[in-house]
Amino acid sequence: MSDEAGTRDRDGGWPSPVLAWWTIVVFFAVAVISYSDRLVLSLLVDPIRADLRLGDTQVALVQGLAFALIYSVAGLPFGRLADLFPRRIVIIAGVAIWSLCTVGCGYAGSFAALFALRIGVGIGEAAFAPAAVSMIADLFPPNRRGIAIGCLLTGMAVGSGAAVVIGGGLLEYANAGHFAALPVLRSLAPWRTVLVVLGLAGALPLALLLTVREPRRRETGRGGEALTVAATFAGFRLRAAILLPLYLAVALVSAGDFAIQNWMPALLTRRFHFTPGEIAGSLGIVSMLAGGAGTIAGGLLSDLQAGRRGDKGRLTVALSAAGIGFFGGAVAIASSGGQAIAFFALWIFMSSISGTVGITVLQNVVPNQMRGVGTAMVSFCNVIMGLAAGTALTGALTDYVFRDPVAVGFSMTAVAMTAGGIAFLLLLRARAAISPPPAA
Repeated sequence: MSDEAGTRDRDGGWPSPVLAWWTIVVFFAVAVISYSDRLVLSLLVDPIRADLRLGDTQVALVQGLAFALIYSVAGLPFGRLADLFPRRIVIIAGVAIWSLCTVGCGYAGSFAALFALRIGVGIGEAAFAPAAVSMIADLFPPNRRGIAIGCLLTGMAVGSGAAVVIGGGLLEYANAGHFAALPVLRSLAPWRTVLVVLGLAGALPLALLLTVREPRRRETGRGGEALTVAATFAGFRLRAAILLPLYLAVALVSAGDFAIQNWMPALLTRRFHFTPGEIAGSLGIVSMLAGGAGTIAGGLLSDLQAGRRGDKGRLTVALSAAGIGFFGGAVAIASSGGQAIAFFALWIFMSSISGTVGITVLQNVVPNQMRGVGTAMVSFCNVIMGLAAGTALTGALTDYVFRDPVAVGFSMTAVAMTAGGIAFLLLLRARAAISPPPAA
């Protein structure tokens, strides 16, 4: 393929650092736009409800559960496509789909139309992570993959905060009538204008992706041929001693994330009487900083350990982070809002380290032809277990066990610390299953 040939140097070595890091810059930008499109609906709930006459349950389906389930399930076939076809093309197709569907959301005239278009956004965004992570593994040698993947995940963390900043700024700008001079936006309600503008902004990552080249696939095994579905399943079974505890550990950490992140605003409101403005000004910034710092730290620390002890060293970093982060789940003992946010920051920082290490080790454990599906499985497990054991179980404990809305902190602690403790044991098992690196 011409794209792949463009990244080979004369001695068959790795792509140049300039090319590799430019790709990371582009992926960072794509991640920010992706998460902004995904999460901006949280700012538009009330105007959407009023305009389309929706109930809270319908809004929750549009912005939450339905999107997350579609995103996680659609990632599996897109992961397979990333293992079979040029990954850059898979990403470009995904960006085009989610951008067009975001624009369509701005013109939706009913719940059914908005629901269908949000499914389209989820399908498009599901293409990005499996293909991007697989490409990174072919752009950077094993001892540098951690920091590269950490930078990609930082883009996702920044995008989560950027959704509030960008979406809020656009909504304020639209409410002030500043888009009235543009014919295509003049007749739209402000919330619709925000979605159309964000969707059209997808043209930027599409243009940037045209400057990225497809790297040559490495570490393929079996002569480099594409694997059948049966061979892919066989490959996972062959590595089950490592992959099963690794997937479950990362998913359980994600369950703690869902419990801590999704219910922290309720804790701050119910127990410590924070206003929405105070929550946005403190929790939002802390979340972005802790998540971004954790992904970078996870990449750097795991690369340092990998140089001496291979993937066993990487998982030692994940174990340390899981062990320390376990105490971040103790939000129930916080005596002030500031203490609760400090526990939150500790959990998010350490869970970001663990997640980054887990995804990096995955790229080293499975052959190239399985990396797309392998990465998609992370998203699938994280969302399914995160929603069930994280968000839903926390709410159920509050309603049916503690029977007190103010006791939500105890529910968060029960879910997060249980999930974190089991994740620690699973990481121990995954580390034990990895063969030590060969002697130099």
